[in-house]
Amino acid sequence: MPLDAICLSALVEELRAALLGGKIDKIYQPGRDDVVLHVRGAAGNVKLLLSASPSQPRAQLTELSRENPGTPPMFCMLLRKHLIGGRILDITQPPMERLVDFRLETIDELGDRVERRLVLECMGRRANLILLDADGRIVDCLRRVDGDMSSRRQVLPGMFYRLPPAPDKLNPFTCTQEERAAVLANPMGKSLEKVLLDGFTGLSPLIARELVFRSEEQSGRLAEELDKLRNNVKEKRFAPYLLLREDKPVDFTFLPILQYGPETECRRCESFSELLDGFYEVRDQAERTRQRGQDLIRSVTNARDRVARKLANQERELEATFDRERLRELGDILTSNLHVMERGMEVLRAVDFYDPECREIEIKLDPLLYPQQNAAKYYKNYNRAKTAEKMLTIQIEKGEKELEYLNSVLESIALAEGERDLQEIRQELTDTGYLRRQKTAAKREKRLSGKPMEFRSSSGLRISVGKNNSQNDQLTTRMASRGDIWFHTQKIHGSHVILWTGGEDPDARSLQEAAALAAYYSQARESKKVPVDYTPVKYVKKPAGARPGMVIYTTYQTAYVDPDGELARRLRVK
Repeated sequence: MPLDAICLSALVEELRAALLGGKIDKIYQPGRDDVVLHVRGAAGNVKLLLSASPSQPRAQLTELSRENPGTPPMFCMLLRKHLIGGRILDITQPPMERLVDFRLETIDELGDRVERRLVLECMGRRANLILLDADGRIVDCLRRVDGDMSSRRQVLPGMFYRLPPAPDKLNPFTCTQEERAAVLANPMGKSLEKVLLDGFTGLSPLIARELVFRSEEQSGRLAEELDKLRNNVKEKRFAPYLLLREDKPVDFTFLPILQYGPETECRRCESFSELLDGFYEVRDQAERTRQRGQDLIRSVTNARDRVARKLANQERELEATFDRERLRELGDILTSNLHVMERGMEVLRAVDFYDPECREIEIKLDPLLYPQQNAAKYYKNYNRAKTAEKMLTIQIEKGEKELEYLNSVLESIALAEGERDLQEIRQELTDTGYLRRQKTAAKREKRLSGKPMEFRSSSGLRISVGKNNSQNDQLTTRMASRGDIWFHTQKIHGSHVILWTGGEDPDARSLQEAAALAAYYSQARESKKVPVDYTPVKYVKKPAGARPGMVIYTTYQTAYVDPDGELARRLRVK
């Protein structure tokens, strides 16, 4: 769900408690829309995430580590110039607005103390992060808005900052009883949920539905529910709740949600920042990968679609060769009827002596050919179809392996955790000929070699998971010992997983956890009872000439496990 004004007000209280008086030590911009400030305060060092992402804007404290680009973006450099060493004086939110205003004291180029403001607007596709000087002029912003983009409000360097236009709605917590009653009277006959959303500002669709549910869709009781909500907000009685279905986060809010019934778990968290870390962790990684790896995804998807089309055509051609015996039979019939054929004939009517009932059939002829040549043509087509079957079978087998490889690369891109992993995949695609090699000025680029993901089982055994085909090769064929246990989903694209045994027999729980990791880091992540094959590494071989990550194995066992993201997070070695 988008962050509503009430959740944001709860976050502002958390930020004030942790950040007021704190000093900004470092500033990073790990993503196009995300800025992270490292703040040293009375409570210790914390990381403040300011996200102006159109899909998930927010301000929160975060414990998650994010990979930063090698070269900081220009906006990051600007923030470093103006804000590093500055102190956070105040954090405010205009009433019922999705906006956070950070007031800062910093040192300018002349050594004078000056005030700066950093304003985060959490307003969906219009989300923005804006740096202001002491006079309220815009120094710069993450997303510039000119007159062509918006005629009502421009956001450009040098202009005075103006708050976004207020919606033509009532504040449900400050409006009079008469104003509220006029809205709830519902003269247009709308649904009560729509009445709340259209008439009052600051309410999310989830909260509007919950208020209607608790009021049992009665206007009189709806006014009472609004009073309860106003009192809770006024007295700051709100708590972070995460909504889960099938143990997967689907939404979050600031009060217990009753409308979904027992199929949705309403889990209380320690803080709103912790809640948002858990809710957005997977989404953030997927979004950053999509942004950074868009060119890779496009190239691999195009190659995969091209191979799939070629395979479909070859399979149609192969199917046509299955009827080749009929070509030989027609050649035999023509040969036996050469005495009645003449050049120039287009059709020959003759008895089909291969038919048990010996019915007459029509055989098409080429009028430009002699009778013997027409018969020879059918024999030639028969031999050609026989050869085509052999060649097409070989080509289809190669094409299926290529398609399987390209699907595995797409899965590797989805598992990439940063630019280093994506660069490793680029190298692999360049080596296999799917991407052109970039021209370098003098020396060849240094090859990157990323590290697999590391986990520790509940029994203390080390588990390694490859993030791409190159790492899978390294793990299975070079790093692992013959007695270590290799795991992979059965006939499903996924990572190679190695359980390091140290020459000992691993316990059943470690085997189960390694299998669950193999299922989670595969295309079957959203499935249940995923088959995972496992065997000692000595039974895993890489065929000569096989593409990266492709192996064959024998003497294996199969475990059926459920992918478990919570287990992966708990066992991960940071």
